[in-house]
Amino acid sequence: MTRVSTAGNYESALLNLMAAQARGLEAQKKVSTEKIATDLAGFGRGSETLTALKSAQNRIDGFISAGEAVASRLTTQALAFDRVAEGADGARQAIAEALASGRVEGLMQALEGQFATARSGLNLEHNGRPLFGGAVTDQPPVTAKSMADLADAPDAASVFVNDTLRTASRLDESTTVETGFLADEVGEPLFAILRDIQLFHEGAQGPIDGVMTEDVRAFLEGQLGRLKDAHTGVVGFAARSGAIQTQVDDNLASLDNQRVAMQQLIGKKTDVDMAEAVTELELSQISIQASAQVLAQLRQTSLLDLLAPY
Repeated sequence: MTRVSTAGNYESALLNLMAAQARGLEAQKKVSTEKIATDLAGFGRGSETLTALKSAQNRIDGFISAGEAVASRLTTQALAFDRVAEGADGARQAIAEALASGRVEGLMQALEGQFATARSGLNLEHNGRPLFGGAVTDQPPVTAKSMADLADAPDAASVFVNDTLRTASRLDESTTVETGFLADEVGEPLFAILRDIQLFHEGAQGPIDGVMTEDVRAFLEGQLGRLKDAHTGVVGFAARSGAIQTQVDDNLASLDNQRVAMQQLIGKKTDVDMAEAVTELELSQISIQASAQVLAQLRQTSLLDLLAPY
């Protein structure tokens, strides 16, 4: 038989009150956090599955962060290609206008400006690193600061100090693409043309100034086709970069969909049913109140009162 005593009744009622308070605290945590538990231990056997899902989610988040960095770099790279293409097309237009007018005053100054535009594009930086320098990050890839420097160099290739390492980016678990280009492959054809023009200007058949001579006209007409080809080449590099940027954007969209799906999958295992949690909280509060009332009544009741007549 179970022994009945005042102390036993107090102990039983107190244990019920403490259990109700514990249930209330647990329900309150669920309501406030909207999670089934606040640590892996609270998920029991499902903790291993949850750990694997969290690991996969972290990998997806990592690829998204890396992809966003690549997308930002490609956006800057598109601007750089625009500048180089602008320099090539601007040089062609300047020569075409000079040929049409029959005079070349200011042509060399105009070409100098287009050289500066192309040079700024090839030396453009992203986050403090040259876009087209390859692994060379401590100096701009184009060393020539003027067309005179081009003429002083042994050839156009010698004014580029980039190496041959193209930047590669990992987009996801199975996709790695080359996202970088090199300054010499993009700008050397244009700079070779500008160097030849500067050498002609400084040579015996020059200078290119004032009234256009037949020798100057013939020479400049020959450069128009070369400049068109150089411009087309830069546009081709820009198109390749744009295709890569589209691939990166598509991959980011796919990763974002995977992240949402993963969040939903994890949520099914970790998110609490709020209606159920609120009900548990209300029931625990009722239980606490009931246990407290029992304790209050026990303070006014003693078995001695029942045994006194005997």
